[in-house]
Amino acid sequence: MIKNAFISFQEKKEESRGSVEFQVFSFTNKIRRLTSHLELHRKDYLSQRGLRKILGKRQRLLAYLSKKNRVRYKELINKLDIRELKMR
Repeated sequence: MIKNAFISFQEKKEESRGSVEFQVFSFTNKIRRLTSHLELHRKDYLSQRGLRKILGKRQRLLAYLSKKNRVRYKELINKLDIRELKMR
């Protein structure tokens, strides 16, 4: 599923690389790679820190998108198969 989503993002023009959707997509790929790395290397604390930083960035972007455009937010979380943000 991730490969198909990546292809659909790549088909768009290069101008869309700064879009919130593309950034969330790239952070999600990094998160999945780091998670699989940390399953093998449990004591890699620098990677754990990097993972937490990327998770925070993605969470802030998703919060921004949910405030600005709820429809695009719903489509994105469904496409990437991630959980919905809990609003405070």
